[in-house]
Amino acid sequence: MPYAEIEGRRLALSNLDKVLYPATGFTKGEALHYYASVAGAVLPHLFGRPLSFLRYPDGVDAPSFFAKHVPPGTPSWVTVRETTRISSTPMNQVLIQDLATLVWAANLAALELHTPQWQIDHEAMADRLVLDLDPGPGAGILECRTVAHWLRERLEGDDLTVLAKTSGSKGLHLLAPVELTDSSAVSAYAKRIAQEAEAAMPDLALSRMTRALRPGKVFVDHSQNAAAKTTAAPYTLRAQQQPTVSTPVTWDELDAAGTPDDLVFLATDLPARLERHGDLLGPLLNASRARPLPT
Repeated sequence: MPYAEIEGRRLALSNLDKVLYPATGFTKGEALHYYASVAGAVLPHLFGRPLSFLRYPDGVDAPSFFAKHVPPGTPSWVTVRETTRISSTPMNQVLIQDLATLVWAANLAALELHTPQWQIDHEAMADRLVLDLDPGPGAGILECRTVAHWLRERLEGDDLTVLAKTSGSKGLHLLAPVELTDSSAVSAYAKRIAQEAEAAMPDLALSRMTRALRPGKVFVDHSQNAAAKTTAAPYTLRAQQQPTVSTPVTWDELDAAGTPDDLVFLATDLPARLERHGDLLGPLLNASRARPLPT
């Protein structure tokens, strides 16, 4: 079994040749390399946030499992913290604070990394708002773009900075840095905004999860602002047929997209993209950009 020395930590790496994305032949070793190559961008967005892992030990076409608890055999040097406010009983969760832990998680085939909208030092006090634009059958990311523009204008009217990233699947995520606010208040505000979007665009936007209403529309999922919910982290891999990445994009890029494929980004695209653009979600990490929610 090969070993790697990372920041003074010795890691045993397993099954690096195992194919995790059968449609493309993308291997576990390539997934580890991807996360190591984008660590400078992804780690600040993970720092301090309890991780939920979506693990695919036998690849994206095989059964997976969602894990919030600390995995058996976790090294003693991995940061573990207890959460107390998001479930009826306290729970220990992993925090990815450094490159060694990021590679360790990838070696578990934790392809997808999901985080809450709060950090452990202010549990259930959100520092960002998220709206997940999820297209129903007959709609796609270009329809999400239309809804995203309306939401951006509405949120900017409340003095919020609105940033966009692809979900890495079919839709878009909109994020805005906010001053520390109880997650329940952020959830209530996000729900109100989603309802306003539906009222303004009844033929396109939807604020309710009802499956029968989804065809041809974009569900503005506000629920991920709840303290117990999580969202796919920036730069996480997604378990699609190809190794897609939840990728920050500019509004100009969204406008320029002529087809959904123009907004698909693969693991192999990200290092050069980061070299060119830097972290487009940098404002999320800048406390001076955070704004209070309107009362």
